[in-house]
Amino acid sequence: MPEMTPLLPPDSAAFASQPLAARMRPLTLDEFAGQKHLIGEGKVLRRLIASDTISSMIFWGPPGVGKTTLAQIIAQQTQATFINFSAVTSGIKEIRQVMNQAEENRLYGARTIVFVDEIHRFNKAQQDAFLPYVEKGSIVLIGATTENPSFEINSALLSRCKVFVLQALTREDILSLLRRALEDDRGFGQDHVTISDRALGAIADFSNGDARSALSTLEMVVLNGDVDEHGITVTDETMAQCLSKKSLMYDKDGEEHYNLISALHKSMRNSDPDAAVYWMMRMLEGGEDPLYIARRVLRFAAEDVGLADPRAMEVGVAAYQACHFIGVPECNVHLAEAVVYMSLASKSNAMELATIEAREAIQKEPDAPVPLHIRNAPTTLMKNLDYGKGYQYAHDYAEKMTAMACLPDNLKGRRFYHPTDQGQEARYKERLEQILAWKETQRTKGGG
Repeated sequence: MPEMTPLLPPDSAAFASQPLAARMRPLTLDEFAGQKHLIGEGKVLRRLIASDTISSMIFWGPPGVGKTTLAQIIAQQTQATFINFSAVTSGIKEIRQVMNQAEENRLYGARTIVFVDEIHRFNKAQQDAFLPYVEKGSIVLIGATTENPSFEINSALLSRCKVFVLQALTREDILSLLRRALEDDRGFGQDHVTISDRALGAIADFSNGDARSALSTLEMVVLNGDVDEHGITVTDETMAQCLSKKSLMYDKDGEEHYNLISALHKSMRNSDPDAAVYWMMRMLEGGEDPLYIARRVLRFAAEDVGLADPRAMEVGVAAYQACHFIGVPECNVHLAEAVVYMSLASKSNAMELATIEAREAIQKEPDAPVPLHIRNAPTTLMKNLDYGKGYQYAHDYAEKMTAMACLPDNLKGRRFYHPTDQGQEARYKERLEQILAWKETQRTKGGG
């Protein structure tokens, strides 16, 4: 029968033998790190908990952000029986057992919160088994998922649950957790641990917003620290040995972080694949989030390659998806393929320049009116005001275009996109010149 493991007294041997992440699990909302958009003063979830009006809900967010902990805090503060239920190890039989227990609790006037971890792993039949009990209030269902509930949870069950989105913890959230673990007696408060802010920052960066990962890493480096009569000292050597990441010790929010991403970007721009792979690996070995690197590569695909090689965008998107699906360390080859492709691709910054010029025009006159002939006219009043009057539907014409002006009157004839002669963009440049010449001829003839 799935059930909640009872809380252990902090002074018990069993409590002391638990992993640091379990010992430091927050007991109250005030101890809870992050998610201020949900549990900050006056926020909706905090109000629901305080007023004891909790209903069934889904917590959606990445690993290690406190989904299970938040459910346990809710159970304690609402005085409900808490049943911890894993979708990985449980089936229909276990669901029925839990529901029978919840029904017995209800008969005695006790509320039951059923927490289902990784609820997205349940199939349709298993999810449907909860429905009648949620509907008649036998249980308050709290599901946790790392996947989009819109796609992974049955619509009937989802419609009866409020979805709360939990966010990855910030670097400051993680640092606060680590410092509390060093000071709190539930953690290393009595061990007199000496560890630099730089090392704590490296652990925070390495965790990628996952509190459990951060606390596990801290526990590992402390237990492997140098012990003397004054306490425990964690050195850079200890950090490197435990994490096998000497280059981890760079500050991802500091100058070196920006130096490395700048070096990667400029190496690709200068068509130097060897340097690009080197700087990419420097960042990965330093504990950088591969999705961050993939996002920068994807930006590069439009900013520095553009229509000179339209496939660069496809390669960038594919690399991002590969990093999302596979993660480190395996995704390093997918990123390498992307940065090499970007380095060897024909280059054009025409897209970047087009956005800059358009932005400058908007800043000079931010409210330039949309020409009447291309305005939408869904109502009679709008039609009477000449919205859409004179609009020329391109598909009605043999050339599939017209000489109709689409920019605001004050910008008529203004060019923002200036194609280059690089790679495939030369073809687009030729096509654009033909279009502009044809439209000018039509206007001269009075066709626009």
